[in-house]
Amino acid sequence: MPNMSTTAKPMRPTQLPGPRPAEELAVVHMVAEYWPYARTGGLAEAVRGIATFQAASGTPVTVFLPLYRSIREAFPDLEPARDPYYVQVGSRLEEARIYQPPGPRQNPRVLFIANDGFFDRPGVYGSADGDYRDNPLRFGFYNLAALQVLPELANVPVVVHAHDWHTALASVFLRTKFGGHPTYDRMATVLSVHNAGYQGLFEPEILDEVGLPRELFHWRWLEYYGQLNLLKGGLVFSDYVTTVSPTHAHELRTKAGGFGLHQPFIELQDRFVGIRNGIDLDVWNPEQDPGIEATYSRFDLTGKPRCKQALQREYGLPEYPRVPLFGMTARLVSQKGLDLLLDGDVLDRAEAQFVFLGEGEARYEEALRRKAAQYPDRIVVDTAFTEPKEHRLLAGADMLLMPSLYEPCGLTQMRAQHYGAIPVARRVGGLADTIDDQVTGFLFDGYLPEDLWVAMTRGMTLYRSEPYAWEDHMVEAMSRDFGWAGSANRYLDVYRRALANHSPVR
Repeated sequence: MPNMSTTAKPMRPTQLPGPRPAEELAVVHMVAEYWPYARTGGLAEAVRGIATFQAASGTPVTVFLPLYRSIREAFPDLEPARDPYYVQVGSRLEEARIYQPPGPRQNPRVLFIANDGFFDRPGVYGSADGDYRDNPLRFGFYNLAALQVLPELANVPVVVHAHDWHTALASVFLRTKFGGHPTYDRMATVLSVHNAGYQGLFEPEILDEVGLPRELFHWRWLEYYGQLNLLKGGLVFSDYVTTVSPTHAHELRTKAGGFGLHQPFIELQDRFVGIRNGIDLDVWNPEQDPGIEATYSRFDLTGKPRCKQALQREYGLPEYPRVPLFGMTARLVSQKGLDLLLDGDVLDRAEAQFVFLGEGEARYEEALRRKAAQYPDRIVVDTAFTEPKEHRLLAGADMLLMPSLYEPCGLTQMRAQHYGAIPVARRVGGLADTIDDQVTGFLFDGYLPEDLWVAMTRGMTLYRSEPYAWEDHMVEAMSRDFGWAGSANRYLDVYRRALANHSPVR
């Protein structure tokens, strides 16, 4: 492609001391959510898991995150990390400030980029009226502000690891606006696609607003059926691309599962890989979980029935020990397969109890509440999600419902298996990679209510008729290793390949 570099001034002398020169590489994660500071879904926990495990293995890790109002309110003791500086965003000159947690420096190091005009708002992405209209400008500024201080962070090879469309512009900026500067040209870029259903589609005028050349509005780069597609730009300009499970990597290369971007995914060839997410095995561990009624393990399951009784008591359900109890903890949106539960008679037919935990679209909340009103002794809906409630739900449930339309990876099915709650799930994405049918869960393929019903029936029949076989399923599920060790090593391999194969201008 033509040289599209624009002027990017060298940085001032270092104010953020970097790691030791002897380290092999440094990783900079750029993300819109990061637990425990900002979380609307699984992205925040997944990136925290990757970053934490990488840091524990000795890799210097920095995480950049916008300083939303909710973070300021929950963590009021954040401290300035450097002097304020200015960022050119199109025709605008915006002030950026960087904050960090107080106390000794940690690894991973979390740095918050502040700009009150962009981030001092009630929501992360929007309000009840919808997404903020200037989201591309907000996240464009965030990307530029982080990139501008990168030379201060490390004196070893740097891999910029961006996550989803909000930070996909990082790769584009590095190869255009910052292109031609030796420090930036040595940096490699990796983009992780956690959910390709959200791509950052905007009008082409956004290129002017964020300071990118109009030449990029071309079918080879960021143009997508007359719109600007920020995720596509990240795919094109990144050295490597990952997604969150091997099966989902295959799905994204297909017309049916690629959300319209299957051709860019195909064109990446071996620069696109699927790496399964993991869970924190210390946090999601029923052997030492202080928030559940009774601890238990795969060697001693006696605490599990007590947790079920406590969950039934908490939600006002009859305390029947042998009636199967299904839990579902998820955002109440179409992706999670709620139409399969509501369009047919699955909830009416099942002689079982159900606890739904999570909030989402009003149509699903209202439909589930109507079912709960119709069957108050069997169905409960709790839209006030908290993580402690999720712990209690997985400890008390016999089975977990995940009838997803699509599921890039999913974390809940892994947590549930560690708690002996057997998943009933659709064989897609990471669900196919982490659940063994008739061994650690019950899978189905089609997307009809009857397909879900058949899988639920298999689970309920085994639960009622063969309690010893059911315990074998629980023990097997609780034995699976869903930690981050293997996945973190695969990311390190991707980083090395990205640095080795990197070329400044593609």
